[in-house]
Amino acid sequence: MTCHLVAGDGVTDVPDDPDDKEGKMPQLEGKTALVTGGTSGIGYATARAFTDAGAQVFITGRTRQRVEDAAASLGAGVVGVAGDVTSIEDLDRLVDVIRASGTGLDIVFANAGSGEYVTLAEETPEHLIDTFNRNVGGTVFTVQKTLPLLNPGASVVLAGSTAATRGTPAFGAYAAAKAAIRSFGRTWAAELADRGVRVNTIVPGPIMTPGLTELAADEEERQALLDELASNPMQRIGDAEELAAAVVFLASDASSFMTGSEVYVDGGMNQV
Repeated sequence: MTCHLVAGDGVTDVPDDPDDKEGKMPQLEGKTALVTGGTSGIGYATARAFTDAGAQVFITGRTRQRVEDAAASLGAGVVGVAGDVTSIEDLDRLVDVIRASGTGLDIVFANAGSGEYVTLAEETPEHLIDTFNRNVGGTVFTVQKTLPLLNPGASVVLAGSTAATRGTPAFGAYAAAKAAIRSFGRTWAAELADRGVRVNTIVPGPIMTPGLTELAADEEERQALLDELASNPMQRIGDAEELAAAVVFLASDASSFMTGSEVYVDGGMNQV
């Protein structure tokens, strides 16, 4: 069952001093954004970054209480809609809420998704279907359902993963799903160009989020995982806020000549 929660009055403060921010308005002032999977980790940090940049933001999540808590924490200008991106009915309700706001959408960050370590020998039809439904189906139908709401010049940002090109053992289903997202990003960039809609893929490397730490079964395994991931050229795990800053760039006019691109935020993991 889907619930709707409106947090705040939709008003974003504008600096009184016109010289604030070096005389520039916030990057996303007057824009409306959707962030799926916006209750924690990268999604929550990006929703925060969008609001800080002046946007009105809609967030989704599967658990009502988490949506309520996240929307209340993010404050004014945020609308929380509880629902599952793998459910067409929930996506339809989400679109109805956004349409009722009368603003359309300038930004879609299709972020919701997750994976687990499952070897080839352990793979099951049920796990493979579920992984693709969460990561591919949820993204495809989020973008499809929001198409009628996209304003001219809108930016769609898809959540990829370094796993798509690394060949990480026991991560095959998730990696393949994220490789599919990269392919869809290219196709949609071509399909939507005549509408002035840009589509780019953000590729997180090791970012400290609940989804990352939950990949490990216990504390010892968790520490070993973090140590391995921190062996990238920058010798550390990234923060969700660092990833969010790159999403703001792709969502804003600062990236106006970019579409069909991949932007890696991975500490050099897949680059060096």
